[in-house]
Amino acid sequence: MIPTLYKTFQHWSETGSVYILSDLHFADDDCKQMDPEWIEPEEQIQRINEMVMKADTFVCLGDVGNAKYLADIKARKKILLLGNHDNRADYKDYFQEIYTGPLFIADKILLSHEPVHGLPWCLNIHGHDHNQVEPYADGCKYLNLAANVCGYRPVNLGKLIKGGILADITSIHRMTIDRAIARKEARDRGESMAQDKI
Repeated sequence: MIPTLYKTFQHWSETGSVYILSDLHFADDDCKQMDPEWIEPEEQIQRINEMVMKADTFVCLGDVGNAKYLADIKARKKILLLGNHDNRADYKDYFQEIYTGPLFIADKILLSHEPVHGLPWCLNIHGHDHNQVEPYADGCKYLNLAANVCGYRPVNLGKLIKGGILADITSIHRMTIDRAIARKEARDRGESMAQDKI
């Protein structure tokens, strides 16, 4: 169990690990034009199944491609965040849960298809960008899991968390408290300065 996850999502890890990957683009011919080294769906499935076991949950952050390959992923549970190339109707028989748009699964973890900017208080795990993205940009922390960027291998969410990936992120709650304290201190200094003038 991953206790960091909001209660709503803890069932993802109740029997095994949670693995995340994005932009599979199974059998999408455009991918070869974008990246001549793009691997075939069968090889992608093999790499996924080398890590994902039958008791695990597999989360795809969008742009699946041909749905027929999904049946070969061993995971007990499959979750999808729709990408810009996805149609919910094409995948409803293959995923137990389908979400539209970004999804906060913990205080400091945002899953999305495309990177979400301007949130320095969370880790944004995303795909969509098929080039490596700076892990820190515009004050935010990102992890790009587009398949071709991470070697077509899903990432174990529990291991990421245990490895300390969230340690240097200040929660929004702490940021709010710190701002309130700073405002109070500024007011107190202003009040004492006013009293000094009397």
